[in-house]
Amino acid sequence: MNLTSENILLVGSLLLFLSIIAGKTSYRFGVPTLILFLGVGMLAGSDGILQIQFNNPKLAQFIGIISLNFILFSGGMETRWASVKPIIRQGVVLSTLGVLFTAVTLGFFVWYVTNHWFDLNFTLLESLLLGAIVSSTDAAAVFSILRSKSLGLKDNLRPTLEFESGSNDPMANVLTITFLTLVLLPDQNIWELVFMFFKQIILGGLLGFVFGKISHRIFNKINLSFEGLYPVLAIALMFGTFSATEALGGNGFLAIYVCAVYLGNQNFIHKGSVLKMFDGLAWLMQIVLFLTLGLLVEPSAIIPLAGIGLLISLFLMMFARPISVFISTMPFKMTFARRSYISWVGLRGAVPIVFATYPLLAGIEQASVIFNIVFFISVSSVLIQGTTLSVVAKWLGVATEETCENIDNPADALISEHPKAVMNEFLIAEGSHLINKKIFELDFPKDAIIAMIKRDDKYVTPNGSTIIQANDNLVILSENQKVFDAINKRLSLRLVEN
Repeated sequence: MNLTSENILLVGSLLLFLSIIAGKTSYRFGVPTLILFLGVGMLAGSDGILQIQFNNPKLAQFIGIISLNFILFSGGMETRWASVKPIIRQGVVLSTLGVLFTAVTLGFFVWYVTNHWFDLNFTLLESLLLGAIVSSTDAAAVFSILRSKSLGLKDNLRPTLEFESGSNDPMANVLTITFLTLVLLPDQNIWELVFMFFKQIILGGLLGFVFGKISHRIFNKINLSFEGLYPVLAIALMFGTFSATEALGGNGFLAIYVCAVYLGNQNFIHKGSVLKMFDGLAWLMQIVLFLTLGLLVEPSAIIPLAGIGLLISLFLMMFARPISVFISTMPFKMTFARRSYISWVGLRGAVPIVFATYPLLAGIEQASVIFNIVFFISVSSVLIQGTTLSVVAKWLGVATEETCENIDNPADALISEHPKAVMNEFLIAEGSHLINKKIFELDFPKDAIIAMIKRDDKYVTPNGSTIIQANDNLVILSENQKVFDAINKRLSLRLVEN
């Protein structure tokens, strides 16, 4: 079947619907959604039932880059700095040195087996390129399984894995570009590549932080007429951050993530609407990305490479990833069980498949072989590791059952989410100078937030444009009791005694 302007919407909507149903089913059987999304795409592809002819790596790469923008931005916005801060050094080391060690270790193994055990004859640079492509992890499938099993993790393992998976894609991207350049131009000055490497990482991080601050200021200063325009503004700022950083020579993926982490930990107008919108868009982009990659691959071309693909995948899971984790975390005090579980949660998802389109577009000799091996590695990694995460967590003793408490009072729920915070309620009395003012117009301390407003015996979730009314009870959270004295003095509020 050829996609035309007449049937593309029908086929697209059908594939989206099937992917959503498949994703729902995956929670019941413990199968990562990634596999089912890819499966739907492969079944609809050239070797599948619908036999859709899609052979456009350039379009697939473009869709992949757009999708990664949304996925990384959404993940960054949902990252809590309070939970990431204690493990920030471990996360940074894992997402940089850990990725580098994985790429190099796997690269040398690929070079050896393709020249001694299989008749593929990869050069060392081509082998290192393959290692770089699959060097980053993908936690999207990991946490869907953990949630379906109601499994918690001890010792700050969850934020460690979340931060690593969100921040290691840029490193893999830079390594992929570096080794691809060396494959195409073997005589390239190595110091120029080293300079480019550090330039991309440093500029990406710095510009991400700068654009995060700019985005925060724009959100709180601009006054849009409709709430629905604020998520659109966020999308514009997201793409602006990525493209401007890339134009200046930095890594756009890293900039996107840093910008989103900063923005997600600040208060701004209609933050709740933006978060919900991006959560839905991130899911949409994951489905579109996996479907596209499923359509692009030809199962008939992968089967002949199943032997070497499985061998490389097993080496990556059992040796390359553990070696990189244990070496890169040597400066930190960690239990053997913690290091072992981090090693096992090294799923390769859609990102390596997107990076594998780079050699295809560059036209290097082994491009199609690399793409098919990478696809096999991603699928086998998710199938083997993704379906055993809960079992391994319990076996290593790092699992803890999550308990769900029924909390009727939303204010109590806030305290349960922020155990270190102090909560107080302040009454807006009749005749107060704050009446009819918007929240963002208040001279409010930065280290406190208006989490809720109790109005007419109902709780209202406020945003920056919420208008204060007489007899409102402001539910305010802060980790410092002295802040409440400053609020009382600055805004002339009356504390509600509980």
